[in-house]
Amino acid sequence: MVPAAQVARFTRALPFWMSLALFPLIAFVASQGGWWLILMPLSTWWLFTALDAALGLELNNADPATADSDLVWYRLVTLIWFPLQFVTIFGLIWYATRADHLSVGEQFGLFFGVGVISGTIGINYSHELMHQKSRLERWLADFLLATVLYSHFRSEHLLVHHRHVGTARDPATARYNEGFHRFFPRVLRQSPVSAFKAEQAMLARKGKAWTDPSNPFWRYWILQGACVVLAIALGGWMGLVLFVFQAFVAVWQLELTNYVEHYGLTRKHLGGAKYEHVLPRHSWNAAHKASNWLLINLQRHSDHHYKPDRRFPLLQTYTEDDAPQLPYGYPVMTIAAMVPPLWKRVMNPRVRAWRRHYYPEITDWHPYNKALNPAPA
Repeated sequence: MVPAAQVARFTRALPFWMSLALFPLIAFVASQGGWWLILMPLSTWWLFTALDAALGLELNNADPATADSDLVWYRLVTLIWFPLQFVTIFGLIWYATRADHLSVGEQFGLFFGVGVISGTIGINYSHELMHQKSRLERWLADFLLATVLYSHFRSEHLLVHHRHVGTARDPATARYNEGFHRFFPRVLRQSPVSAFKAEQAMLARKGKAWTDPSNPFWRYWILQGACVVLAIALGGWMGLVLFVFQAFVAVWQLELTNYVEHYGLTRKHLGGAKYEHVLPRHSWNAAHKASNWLLINLQRHSDHHYKPDRRFPLLQTYTEDDAPQLPYGYPVMTIAAMVPPLWKRVMNPRVRAWRRHYYPEITDWHPYNKALNPAPA
């Protein structure tokens, strides 16, 4: 018999496995085409929004000292995701480019759904894996990012974002009053450059040139190149177009999330190049239960930045006293971010309230606004 403790651990982890249902769903959608294609965004954004409304908040915290041996069922879902995503992306490239019942428009609709999976879930899982010490987990993170042509994200996230979040040196911190449609192209331009420079600087400290084989960008380029070649081999030039399209959708999903996570939040400048340490107050927190199941507690982002090496089941949630709170989960907030006037109407008053609550001693925010964003506040 299976020990009762093991059954209990599996039962607690089970809600985080719901995302696996997206794989048979998209296989069904591909076989049907037509209006069935809208099931993918409906089953992620809208379904989990409805579940958030029904289930409310999860305010309980796991013991952060829980051993890895007690987290097997939580870790396993992130470990098995890459082979499932890989087979789905490239299997559907082969299938869709040969399916008579799918028009060109339906093929793009299908791969929009694939991008929702590879971005909303896949990049999120790669984010969890890249923070771990295990070589296997870090390699899986690289494999996942290669399937969305965004491999530099690992370097940018670990070496730039976590070090410089809430400052002008972090491209992924959305500036106050910066709309998403301005943020997105800026990040697409700046992130690869900042990631490469960070790796180059690290190599220079070791007395090595950027051309050294230990530069992870060589691995990034090889893995991404292999994915491009495979897409062409399976589906020709149309296969490549569909592959690149799903990658773009995935990256759009990622950067929408990045935009929401830190919008308008800045660390206090201490003079010179020094800023205060990263605290829970420097990320927006959301305790919505269902969307945290879908996103493996990514919405407990305040604790992730405070304790980056903490595995997702152990991330803590915070009250308003310690971390700013989003009014809704990420599915709603990312949709709102696509409409800048709506976003600013909802979030700008919250940013100003955050400033008054956490930094009442700062009476002039114009230097911060100017440093982060040249647009008027």
